[in-house]
Amino acid sequence: MSALPFSTTCRHSNSPLHPHSKSNFTGLGQRNNIWQLFVITKSNSRRAIRKLYVKNVASDKTAELKERLIKQGTTSNEFVTDSASVASSIKYHAEFTTSFSPEKFEPSKAYFATAESVRDSLIINWNATYEYYERVNVKQAYYMSMEYLQGRALLNAIGNLQLSGPYAEALKKLGYNLEDVANQEPDAALGNGGLGRLASCFLDSLATLNYPAWGYGLRYRYGLFKQRITKDGQEEVAENWLEMGNPWEIQRNDVSYPVRFYGEVISGPNEAKQWTGGESILAVAYDVPIPGYKTRTTINLRLWSTKVSTEEFDLKAFNTGDHAKAYAAMKNAEKICYILYPGDESIEGKTLRLKQQYTLCSASLQDIIARFEKRSGMTVNWDSLPDKVVVQMNDTHPTLCIPELIRILIDVKGLSWEKAWDITKRTVAYTNHTVLPEALEKWSLTLLQDLLPRHVEIIKRIDEEFTHEIVSEYGTNDLNMLQEKLGKMRILENIELPDSVVEFINNTVLADDPVEEIDVDDNDIKATEKKDNEEENDDDDEEEEDEVGKDEQEADDGEELVVENKKEWKFEVDPNLPMMVRMANLCVVGGFSVNGVAEIHSEIVKEEVFNEFYELWPEKFQNKTNGVTPRRWIRFCNPDLSKIITKWIGTEDWVTDLEKLAVLRKFADNEDLQSEWIESKRRNKINVASFIKEKTGYVVSPDAMFDVQVKRIHEYKRQLLNIMGIVYRYKKMKELSAEERKQLFVPRVCIFGGKAFATYVQAKRIVKFITDVGATVNHDPEIGDLLKVIFVPDYNVSVAEMLIPGSELSQHISTAGMEASGTSNMKFAMNGCVQIGTLDGANVEIREEVGEDNFFLFGARAQEIAGLRKERAEGKFVPDPQFEEVKAYVRSGVFGTYNYDELMGSLEGNEGYGRADYFLVGKDFPSYLECQEEVDKAYRDQKVKMDKNVNLEHSWFI
Repeated sequence: MSALPFSTTCRHSNSPLHPHSKSNFTGLGQRNNIWQLFVITKSNSRRAIRKLYVKNVASDKTAELKERLIKQGTTSNEFVTDSASVASSIKYHAEFTTSFSPEKFEPSKAYFATAESVRDSLIINWNATYEYYERVNVKQAYYMSMEYLQGRALLNAIGNLQLSGPYAEALKKLGYNLEDVANQEPDAALGNGGLGRLASCFLDSLATLNYPAWGYGLRYRYGLFKQRITKDGQEEVAENWLEMGNPWEIQRNDVSYPVRFYGEVISGPNEAKQWTGGESILAVAYDVPIPGYKTRTTINLRLWSTKVSTEEFDLKAFNTGDHAKAYAAMKNAEKICYILYPGDESIEGKTLRLKQQYTLCSASLQDIIARFEKRSGMTVNWDSLPDKVVVQMNDTHPTLCIPELIRILIDVKGLSWEKAWDITKRTVAYTNHTVLPEALEKWSLTLLQDLLPRHVEIIKRIDEEFTHEIVSEYGTNDLNMLQEKLGKMRILENIELPDSVVEFINNTVLADDPVEEIDVDDNDIKATEKKDNEEENDDDDEEEEDEVGKDEQEADDGEELVVENKKEWKFEVDPNLPMMVRMANLCVVGGFSVNGVAEIHSEIVKEEVFNEFYELWPEKFQNKTNGVTPRRWIRFCNPDLSKIITKWIGTEDWVTDLEKLAVLRKFADNEDLQSEWIESKRRNKINVASFIKEKTGYVVSPDAMFDVQVKRIHEYKRQLLNIMGIVYRYKKMKELSAEERKQLFVPRVCIFGGKAFATYVQAKRIVKFITDVGATVNHDPEIGDLLKVIFVPDYNVSVAEMLIPGSELSQHISTAGMEASGTSNMKFAMNGCVQIGTLDGANVEIREEVGEDNFFLFGARAQEIAGLRKERAEGKFVPDPQFEEVKAYVRSGVFGTYNYDELMGSLEGNEGYGRADYFLVGKDFPSYLECQEEVDKAYRDQKVKMDKNVNLEHSWFI
């Protein structure tokens, strides 16, 4: 196990936290049910606690790991730790390194100076970390992701460095509050949803656990988009997070790599080929230090920005007035890193997305190879590359790492195909994040051939070799079965089989089923010939000539029939369908490991998504349940709760070892602890109410239940189910008297947040629907504080850090079997929030940990979904009357003049695209309503017990 022998950065060196202190990636390897908000009963579960261990990717160099990185008296003692030194550092940067006028020390300038002061410490640690890695030459993990949803960096960095106190005091001396200064920082617009947030949590945990690791991504100038909510629903505008600069990044002008598109491939000696011509850009590195918690380990997130050399600027065209032509090459290169997930409805959009993915893969792999060669010294042993490097592909976006690594090894480094392919298969690993067919990326072979001609050659060869392996595995006895296997498993979709495979199959089939031979006696043949000759002599010459011509024609026809009767098997393709490259299949074939991100998801991956591959290579498949960092998601975003936990446990070690939370079990019924918890939750709710007023203008009561669903807007995540349930609730309230409403309904503030992809029309309709319902309900004087519907605009990490600590119910209600894992469910659970959800993704494991009685479960199970959809297609589904009632109410116009026929229509019918309620909103609706009634009952019960000041044995604690 290679880990850095670093001491705590900013405290005395004999800190109780050392490199071997335990920490989990997920934060879910313990009984989080301690912190559930309104628990019905104590869980009787005594299931053994599952501990999650992650094998270090580094080589075992035990002796070397005892060597100290920093000698006595060097930089380890040079860190500024007192508030006076911190204040001096901030003032220095305010004067010398910020991009602001010297006359004023305004909040934005205070933020930049503070951040640059912190960055000094990070750079010292960063340099020390990688000097050590270079010297020890450990195996290093490289994490490839198109997204990193980092959030703000300032509070996280000083928290991990254990400098929150000194910086707060220093800024106070300078006239500022630390929190106000931190609020000047925009969220880094490098991600969108759980994929990017997981990547960022991984980097934090890797650094905290002292793992040698590095992240790679793209530096998006305008992010995904900034979301605005108007009367028309969601509006997208460009992010401006880089407008004032980014104090956390370090531009590496000396680290850049060429990336080529288009061009042609010229054959060379020994299998090597030269890819020339076309379009070439430069990928330039920007480094972002990622500090670990209470450790000097500081790893790196390297982001690529794209440009061309200044020679590409056409000065002649510019001076003649053709300005667009003058800077066309520059803009063409720069736009690669403009937007995360550019719209791909057009061929231009598809091309840009593919360029983004290849830029990430090519620049990163060139960088990785350069670092491997540097560490190898004078003699490079390419066979040892998998012993020193592992490339983890976060979903299918970095799939081009596989052919790109092969290209570099063969065409640039001179290795043979066999060696390059073997090395690649032992270096690259794949994390699957979805079971949705549309998210398992496929690219047009024509587009790939045009943009990356050399890579298509490599992919075709991989497909050819793998196709031979499929044929060898399943044989040719059952050609229908073989056709089915090839159709599912090949990397190339709807493309003719390689000639070598066709030849092999046909030779095998013909050898197994030769042309039928008939035994005939030679005497019989001679007798027949003699009889024929005698008959022919009786005819005249003309008839004889005609007959001879006829015999010759029959002989020719007979030869044709012999050829046609041979059993030549042909792979069936559909000329009406496009030829595609299946990136997920390439990941499975080219990687040494395939992991799902939750237990149920990993089983679906093995049993459904990649079942044929699992049967072929069961050893490749494993589960790695997603996780979140408890530093950002409890320690820093919920300091009130953190202090309570630390007080009752007696140590802060739980921040890196969440198993220690189990100590709280013995205090579960302690009224003092309960009282502290309740007060903490209410303070957080007051903060949320203030935030909602600031962002939306709506006033909400902190006495109401805060019911939250915040995540990317998608039909399978079923925000539509949530808002339909709210509409039903509102309708029933309107049918009652004021007194009846108060008796029957618990006051709720229903909070939504999330972005709908710009071209995802149905998701944008859902956003519009939620905001229309909110506009009606929130202005209804009869309802008042009994029900509020809030859509928080531009949901991001900072918004989550505000909402999650004040939440009481969180909704994770995706159609069972469709959510790979989810990570927001973990964040809510860690902050003492009860969940309502389906048995999907990590919900399954959370429910096991907290106990069944502490999780509000509803809905169809994953194994039932296919049957329910079939039942619907056959016209056997009978909609629930309550659901029909809600649809009719929506169509009545009570929520405005917008036409919701398309949205409601998606929930109707038995078949057709965009119809038939594919995500089973109507099917699960009655179960969902019943479960929400149980939620109300539980919330009301705990309030009664609090008012009576009774022992809360059946309330918030376990």
